[in-house]
Amino acid sequence: MLIPNGYKERISVIKSLTSNVNNYVKLARIDKPIGIFLVLWPTLWALWLAAEGVPSLDVLAIFVAGCVLMRSAGCVINDFADRNIDGDVERTKDRPLVTGKISPKNALIFFASLCLIAFLLVLQTNELTIYLSFGALALAAAYPFMKRYTYLPQVVLGAAFAWAVPMAYAAQTNELPSVIWLIYTATVLWTVAYDTMYAMVDREDDLKIGVKSTAILFGNADRAIIAFLQTLVVLTLCMIGDQLKLGQFYFLGVVSASILFIYQQHLIRLRYRDECFKAFLNNNWVGLVIFVGLVLDFIVK
Repeated sequence: MLIPNGYKERISVIKSLTSNVNNYVKLARIDKPIGIFLVLWPTLWALWLAAEGVPSLDVLAIFVAGCVLMRSAGCVINDFADRNIDGDVERTKDRPLVTGKISPKNALIFFASLCLIAFLLVLQTNELTIYLSFGALALAAAYPFMKRYTYLPQVVLGAAFAWAVPMAYAAQTNELPSVIWLIYTATVLWTVAYDTMYAMVDREDDLKIGVKSTAILFGNADRAIIAFLQTLVVLTLCMIGDQLKLGQFYFLGVVSASILFIYQQHLIRLRYRDECFKAFLNNNWVGLVIFVGLVLDFIVK
C-alpha cells in the first residue's frame, strides 16, 4: 500500500517527537520510578504524622507532585554532572546525555524547568515551606558533584531526599517541632544504607574512573556498616513512635521493616551486583510497610 508523501512526513514528525519524549523520560528516570517512591514514602510519613491522620488534600497533592518533579530534576542534574564518565560504566553507558540524544544545554533547561514547576507548587503553601525549598534545591544540585570530592556522597543524597520531611511538616502545620528531626535522621540513615547497596553495584566501575562512594569507603566492612545503619533506623523509628505515643500498628510496621532489612542482608551477603540491586529495590517495601502501619494506627485511634 502506497502512503502519500504528506502522510509520510507527518508519520516521520510523530516518530521523531515520540523518540524525543522518550529520551527525556529516560533522562528523568520516569520509566524507573523506584527513586520517586524512596523520596515519597518519608514525605508521606511526615504528612500523616503532622496531620495526625489524613493530611490536607491540596498539601498532599503538592508534595506527591513535588516528589516526582524534584526526583526527576535530581536525575537530570546527576546525568549532566556525570555525562563524561557514564560511558565508562556498564549500567549508565546508554543514558541520553552519553549517547548524544540530548545535549547538555537542553538537559540544563529541562532541569531548570522541573525546578521552576516544583517551586510554583511550593508557592501555594506557606512562607516557612517556601524558605525551606531553597535548601531542597541546593542539596539536589550539589549531590551529583560530591562524588568527585568525598567518599560520602550518599550522606548528601540522604540529606537531599530527607529534606522533603521538614518541608511537608511545615506545609501541613506551619511549624517544625523537634520530632521532625528524628524523622529526618531516620530518613538520612535509611538513604545512606540503601544507596550504599546501590553503589555496591557500580563499585568496580567507580574504582576504575575515580568516582567516590560509601561502598568504596566501607570496603569489606560494607555489609556490617549497612547493618549498623539499618539498626539505627529501626531504633530511631522506635523513638519516634514512643515520643508521639503511636500504637501497635505503627510498631508492627517497624517490625516488618526490620524483617525486610534482614532479607536485604541475605541478598548482599556475597556482594553480587544483581543481588545488591535487588536489595536496593526492596527498600520500596520498607517505606511502604512503615506508611501502612502509620495509616492503620491513625485509623484505629
